[in-house]
Amino acid sequence: MNSAANSGLGQAISYLLKHREKLMLFLRVAGAPIDNNLVERALKKAILHRKKSLFYKTRNGALMGDLFMSLIHTCELNGVNPFDYLTELQRHAGELKREPWEWMPWNYRETLVRLATPAAA
Repeated sequence: MNSAANSGLGQAISYLLKHREKLMLFLRVAGAPIDNNLVERALKKAILHRKKSLFYKTRNGALMGDLFMSLIHTCELNGVNPFDYLTELQRHAGELKREPWEWMPWNYRETLVRLATPAAA
C-alpha cells in the first residue's frame, strides 16, 4: 500500500487533495478559462526574445528590439497583421504624430476608413 502512495499517480492524487481548494478557484467565476494558454504563449514570446537579445550589439539595438517585440505581440493579440500595421504607420507618419491614440493596433483600421472617407460638405 505504501508503494502505491509513492507512485507517480499516488503523488499526483496527494498533491490534488492537498491543494484542491486553490486548484478549483476558477470554478467560482462563471466563464473563467480552464487553461492559461494565452499567458503561456505570451511568456514563450518573451523568453524567445530574451534568448535572441543576447546577440544585440548595442543597448539602443536592444531597446529597439524590445519596442518592436512589444508592438508585434500587441498586434497579434488584437488580430492585426504586424507588417501591415507598421507599414500604415509609416505611410501616415504625419497623422500619427498629431493623434497617436488614433493609431493603436486595436483602432487604426477605423482611422484608415475615416481618412479614406471624404468629409461631408
